Amino acid sequence: MTELEKFQELKQKVLLKYQEHHPFFQGTWKTFSSQDIQNLIGLIEEKCKQKISEKWIYTHLKPETNNKIPRKDMLNILSEFVGFSGWDEFTFEEKIVQTIQGSQSEKSKISKKWMLLLFIPLALVVVFFSKKEESKPKTIQLNNEYTNEKVNAEEVKVFELKDSVKQELEIKEGKVQVSNNGNEKSKLVIQSPFYEPKTIVINSNGSVTEPPKRIDLKPDDYAMMLKAFMLSDIKDWQTRKEQLNKILSDNLEVIVMLKDDLGAEYFNKSEFSQKLIVPTASLKKMKIVEIKNDANDKIQFIRIKQE
Repeated sequence: MTELEKFQELKQKVLLKYQEHHPFFQGTWKTFSSQDIQNLIGLIEEKCKQKISEKWIYTHLKPETNNKIPRKDMLNILSEFVGFSGWDEFTFEEKIVQTIQGSQSEKSKISKKWMLLLFIPLALVVVFFSKKEESKPKTIQLNNEYTNEKVNAEEVKVFELKDSVKQELEIKEGKVQVSNNGNEKSKLVIQSPFYEPKTIVINSNGSVTEPPKRIDLKPDDYAMMLKAFMLSDIKDWQTRKEQLNKILSDNLEVIVMLKDDLGAEYFNKSEFSQKLIVPTASLKKMKIVEIKNDANDKIQFIRIKQE
């Protein structure tokens, strides 16, 4: 494999790593938007402590084909981003595979017939028992990473993605059951306004890389504080006002979806803070369904359902 081909492979691994953090981006480098580029720059700075420019991404990652590979220092950054120590390790892995395959090819020719005779009956037994195992769904427990308690089913959604088909899974007592359909590859996408998103890849034999018995979800501190404010009785309105000012963005937008499909109400930071500082009975009947943060992790957008 040439260096240009290895660079194309590296580009695909970078795209897959980006999708782990932003699972609903299912496009290609061609459809990679300016917002996606900013998100990728932030992820690389966070993981690699290195900076990569927007212009560089447009020049080397966005094109479908490349005439030459970029500078090695940039290749090192991308290789580290996808889990390698650098470009040398990334390319060396392929060389090892090719060397092993070459050295074993002669031996495999000699023993191939004997191995085939031994393998056929063993394979039949494995297939028989694996088919029985495939009929059993896999149960996964969802827990709060810090409290070790099971998550509230009303606050988390789990989707299974198969061949671009998205299906929501039912959560019972903090547990989900994952179908085990043999050769189908899929992803589990976990979303919540109160926890950081998470994506789990299910491999071709239906297991979740030997399916974990539980998945720990990392809570969003500001979102959890906001939920507590909405459900608790006021004790010190001045303290609450100061805390709200710290966790809410100055450009906050709040959309409250009204019951019976009557439309929606809009609140800015000042209006919404006033509702939380002087809570009413109706406030406790509001359910947060979506939260978005700004670049400083302050809450910038809230979508609420009126119950």
